Amino acid sequence: MMKALNTQRQHGFGLLEILITVVVLGIGLLGLAGLQATGLNFNHSAYNRSQATTLAYDMIDRMRANPAAINSYTGAPAQTANCVAVAGCTPVQMALHDVWEWNNTIDATLVPGGVAAGAAGTITLNGAVFTISITWDENRDGIVNGTDPNFQVSFQP
Repeated sequence: MMKALNTQRQHGFGLLEILITVVVLGIGLLGLAGLQATGLNFNHSAYNRSQATTLAYDMIDRMRANPAAINSYTGAPAQTANCVAVAGCTPVQMALHDVWEWNNTIDATLVPGGVAAGAAGTITLNGAVFTISITWDENRDGIVNGTDPNFQVSFQP
């Protein structure tokens, strides 16, 4: 003889499972969005570092192309209208114009939207070794300080 099956139905249990699934899925998607945002931030930081590397080596090439005034690259940058072509200015004027042009390129490349704090490049000489430093406002807090990256490269001409 067969036993009668219990035909009593459960109500609401399927809805509770769906609610829990939606909550778990929501938390997972929020975690995924956080990972995506962090990845984009790291990618942008790596892009800025590669741009800083390219800009530093650009200045090294400019300095090596103008050996007569290589010590002038540590001076204050100055825009010189005649220095668009080498024939229009002296080697010292070319050096100061190169630094001015280089700083403008750094600012345009590493500062999104032209923030007032900007980015800057400096060239220092210690003995026979030049050090090129580039800093920029990575965290976009409006000031370039110790929390922002500083790319440095040293070379001897």
